[in-house]
Amino acid sequence: MERKSRFSQWLRRPRSGAGGDTGTGAASEAAREELLLASAAAGFPLAPAAHPSGYGCSCERIGCPTPGRHPVSFAWQTLASTDADKVTKWLRGQPEANFVTATGIAHDVLDVPAEAGRQALDRLTGAGIDVGPVATVAPGRMLFFTATRGTPDDEDEWWPCELDCHPETMDEHPGLRWHCRGSYVLLPPSVLPGDERVAWLLGPERPLPDPLTLLEALTDACAQYAGEGQDHEPAHPWPIGR
Repeated sequence: MERKSRFSQWLRRPRSGAGGDTGTGAASEAAREELLLASAAAGFPLAPAAHPSGYGCSCERIGCPTPGRHPVSFAWQTLASTDADKVTKWLRGQPEANFVTATGIAHDVLDVPAEAGRQALDRLTGAGIDVGPVATVAPGRMLFFTATRGTPDDEDEWWPCELDCHPETMDEHPGLRWHCRGSYVLLPPSVLPGDERVAWLLGPERPLPDPLTLLEALTDACAQYAGEGQDHEPAHPWPIGR
């Protein structure tokens, strides 16, 4: 309860910038640590990720297609952890690193265009439906964290998230990406190129809803968004095969 209270107070603090600037120096580092430890405490498995470096990526890969948006290690799924000591060690050893959370283990993420996400959020809250954690990925995406579909008894009923993002699925659910087993998303307070940010709109202390309770509102909003001629291509590509 104490962590939840502190986290809620942090979210209410005035911050500058679209993504929620956490300040500078020791205060910035403490805020970063608190945000990421709150995510670990909520059961989100964390792994270190690259961060923007100048005009490129800290991974130093020439022409990196996803600067600051991918895990540091190819073994990110194995490394991902909720252990506070391990996460703290990463935080203090890699003070500029972004962090990802591996999906399909403890939670899934429904990833939609920000405009569609805001419309769906208004509809859901207006209907009294409990919405779980929600993050914004500047400039144009919104992440809805949900309970995971888990590992079904019949493995034929499971599919990796890559199948949800193929172009043929975009006509049915334009702009919607379902991050499940084998995927990841960036966690707040990750920094993106151009000083864009990943920030919590609704914090990770909230209970995770069943994804099906959100899906209709999100798909309807995405369809309307696409129907209005908006560019609904994801702002960041799927995880590169590792």
